[in-house]
Amino acid sequence: MKRGIARFILYLLLIAAAAFYLMPVYVLLATGFKSFQEVNLATMWKLPSGIYLDNFIAAFEKLAPNMRNSLSLTVAATILSSILGSLNGYVLSKWKFRGADFLFTALLFGMFIPYQSILIPLVRFMQTIHLYGKLWGLVLTHVIYGIPITTLIFRNYYAGVPTEMVEAARIDGAGLLGVYWHVMLPLAIPSFVVVMIWQFTSIWNEFLFAVTLTGPQYWPVTVALQNLAGSQIVEWNVQMAGAFLAALPTLLVYIFLGRFFLRGLMAGALKG
Repeated sequence: MKRGIARFILYLLLIAAAAFYLMPVYVLLATGFKSFQEVNLATMWKLPSGIYLDNFIAAFEKLAPNMRNSLSLTVAATILSSILGSLNGYVLSKWKFRGADFLFTALLFGMFIPYQSILIPLVRFMQTIHLYGKLWGLVLTHVIYGIPITTLIFRNYYAGVPTEMVEAARIDGAGLLGVYWHVMLPLAIPSFVVVMIWQFTSIWNEFLFAVTLTGPQYWPVTVALQNLAGSQIVEWNVQMAGAFLAALPTLLVYIFLGRFFLRGLMAGALKG
């Protein structure tokens, strides 16, 4: 009896927490489906009187080029940072060399460097290599900034792989890349899922680097969304529809791939 009451209270708390975190999504959708005349603070929580899809069509037409920029940026940076993190984690966990621990610590230090502190030298560097204002400059930035977290996840996962498997592959004649390709890479699929979901959502939602390093032609959707509002009249219904469209890819990723994300985290935790 007591166990049933405790479970009921737990479920009630979980439902309340879920409803609390879903409130912004409700406001986005409710406002996005309203007409311009219905939008005001007094009726923010009310359901729309009708379904106005014109808001989403207008928002999509304005944001479509920027969503393509975000997709190109996110896919490229996610894949590259995942591959580099996997290689780094493999080398630092299974091919020990002098200074490996110091190098790993130095890499992890990059996770704690605030974006704001490196903006000026970053802009100067991008200008020097002629990537300032271009999408590939932003890709390079996210790849480099993603190396610490991807290396950490992969290193912890690879540390749980039996060293005997690596030694057996080396006895069979496999070299550094041979061991990685034939032994470590097939085992690292759960970590790749975790890293790619993490990187995808982080890069897609990032704003500061995007607004600093790119021009209007290469703006990701997060920057374009800020400029969706008019200069005199703000169409909040269109703005909210645009915000929902901008958030939709990451929502879909967690809805359909969230269980794989949790499995990958648990696999790394159990191995590490």
